[in-house]
Amino acid sequence: MTTKLPISVLIPAKNEEANLPACLESVVRADEIFVVDSQSTDRSIEIAEQRGATVVQFQFNGRWPKKKNWSLENLPFRNEWVLIVDCDERITPELWDEIAEAIQNPEYAGYYLNRRVFFLGQWIRHGGKYPDWNLRLFRHQKGRYENLNTEEIRNTGDNEVHEHVVLEGKVGYLKEDMLHIDFRDIFQWLERHNRYSNWEARVYYNLLTGMGEGGTIGANLLGDSVQRKRFLKKIWVRLPFKPLLRFILSYFIRLGFLDGKAGYIYARLLSQYEYQIGVKLHEIQQFNGQLNKSPAPATVRSVS
Repeated sequence: MTTKLPISVLIPAKNEEANLPACLESVVRADEIFVVDSQSTDRSIEIAEQRGATVVQFQFNGRWPKKKNWSLENLPFRNEWVLIVDCDERITPELWDEIAEAIQNPEYAGYYLNRRVFFLGQWIRHGGKYPDWNLRLFRHQKGRYENLNTEEIRNTGDNEVHEHVVLEGKVGYLKEDMLHIDFRDIFQWLERHNRYSNWEARVYYNLLTGMGEGGTIGANLLGDSVQRKRFLKKIWVRLPFKPLLRFILSYFIRLGFLDGKAGYIYARLLSQYEYQIGVKLHEIQQFNGQLNKSPAPATVRSVS
């Protein structure tokens, strides 16, 4: 029998019956597994409980905190280290071996994990999707997800997706990759990115209006990989023709064409995603920072 590692796994979920079995199978080496569910109507709860996970229900208040931060604040973790894994992600045996060694080092408070994104059954190795660093393993009392002030935007979901963890202490990088493999179809991908574009439009709006960086990872050209990406994003939001630029950047400059048809489709979808963000940003700017807020009707004066 494999010895359990002193790690608590946090898996946010909602209607993830297609992805949960493989995800849970990949984290069996952890001492403790929490599935934080948002009132799933499929077999997600049953699947999680059958595999020994503790299921906790999260009731979103529509603003803040979202699911991961709420979980970090409220779950009774019995281990110092927490590993956050989305339902469409897998922790490989090789990564587990590296994690087992990494948590023994008292010098570090957390570690970035690199993701291999699979799309249409293929690893998207180019196009800017790899490397894809995410701070997912850390001492849970030391880290919380940043607040990018997007709470006012509706239909973004109840879970932190593109927010990053702000951590107290030294951060390292693990060599082995985690796998991102969504067993659902393109409909789900499009539906998910429709929500994401709401969130992104608000982030763009905040960057353009100079909202402060307090409580965030910050933007720093000389910082870590995530801070550098945030710095470049502040430039990106001011560029024209972003949908076209994103396709050129992904497919040609970042060699997405080397991923064949899957790489081409992925680049086209990212370009479409960028267009959605731009349209929603325009909507925000036209209606005082609120999506779909109609102006008050003009008062009609009666003629006597």
